[in-house]
Amino acid sequence: MSTTEPATAQRTRAALDAVPSYKQGRTLAEGADMVKLSSNELPFAPLPSVLAAIEAGLNGLNRYPLTAAPALTEALSRRFNVGAERIVYGAGSVEIVSQFIRATCAEGDEVMYAWRSFEAYPMLVQTAGATPLQVPLTADHRHDLPAMLAAITDRTRLIIVCNPNNPTGTTVSAEELEEFLSQVPASVSVLLDEAYHQFDDGVEPIVGAELLERFPNLSIAHTFSKAYGLAGLRVGYGIAPAGLASALRKVAVPFGVTDLAQRAAVASLEAGAELEERVDAVLAERHRVVSTLEAAGWTLPASRANFLWLPLGADTEAAVEVLERHGILVRPFPGEGLRVTIAEIEGNDRLLAGAAELAERGVTGGLVSH
Repeated sequence: MSTTEPATAQRTRAALDAVPSYKQGRTLAEGADMVKLSSNELPFAPLPSVLAAIEAGLNGLNRYPLTAAPALTEALSRRFNVGAERIVYGAGSVEIVSQFIRATCAEGDEVMYAWRSFEAYPMLVQTAGATPLQVPLTADHRHDLPAMLAAITDRTRLIIVCNPNNPTGTTVSAEELEEFLSQVPASVSVLLDEAYHQFDDGVEPIVGAELLERFPNLSIAHTFSKAYGLAGLRVGYGIAPAGLASALRKVAVPFGVTDLAQRAAVASLEAGAELEERVDAVLAERHRVVSTLEAAGWTLPASRANFLWLPLGADTEAAVEVLERHGILVRPFPGEGLRVTIAEIEGNDRLLAGAAELAERGVTGGLVSH
């Protein structure tokens, strides 16, 4: 008689039963007349110079990438005036965030972040064995930094500030952040997740890299997935104090950033002016969409990202159905609201048509309690 357990009885970590799974934005069915606004992707194909850099590396796919990413490191070191020893890499900024959690936290240690914020944070914290500490956003969907300061305990190891915040698009001001950082204990690491910082066109947008020398416990995480349009290649980086950066490398996935991704990232940095034009095009569309929605009576948080947050509360599910009838896919958060990515003009026009129908029904967003 066999004593082998059936495949369905394989043991897994019990703690994973309580971990939420990350849900990717819905994708388009082949042939569907729909526009995907459910993932915060840039609506443009890679620049010709970036594609050429990728093509130049195709013959080397049989070789492992260089984990130190020397060409990319040199470019980033010059750009931010930091030593190469402070730069780390991962498969997008989400993996950089994961490295920070695993490098700073043991089982039971706390990771603090605002909520609602990036949906992957709870998953990353819990799979690392740490304890998530979620601090509600303010009524206007912004980080409540005073409340976060008050929530720090002797178990807090890492605080994540997503700025602009995903999915609300809101930001903290430079003054607010500096006051916050000046009060965080030196032993607590603060990670400024700036995945969308290129879209922040506020009066005084925060530039996290400019604060690194003033606040030794501050680090930043950036990605090439958003403004640079390389979401499919998965390359992000962090800048941290040298000692912490060394620990981050120990928990990084070996060879996690491919040679093609490194080449594309370097080429993207070299094509900065062209990419800024694309960001400007997205911002122009964001302003057009927001002004049209507000003229129709919508109440929205001020977004400084490439997406909008529609705080619809109990109307969220019904709004999704209306918008899908208008040919767009959005990212719903049941009972709270939905996030829509700013895309090309056609997709944005479909969004406005669906929003006009919702406004006729009296659904125009507003402040939603958390």
